[in-house]
Amino acid sequence: MKNNIRNVRKNMKLSQEGLANKCGVTRQTINAIENNKYDPTLALAFKLSIHLNTQIDKLFFYEEDME
Repeated sequence: MKNNIRNVRKNMKLSQEGLANKCGVTRQTINAIENNKYDPTLALAFKLSIHLNTQIDKLFFYEEDME
């Protein structure tokens, strides 16, 4: 799953640490999500959408592997 979190977060002038604090996770978790190394739980995805003031489908994009 790909995401647009970094762009939305930067447009809001919010640091990874700031977003992490709002969502109750570590900065490393936000970094891993932004770098597509970790897919968040549904609960965390909702928290991200709330704190980034956008809809979940604007943050996450599903792409099937073409292998």
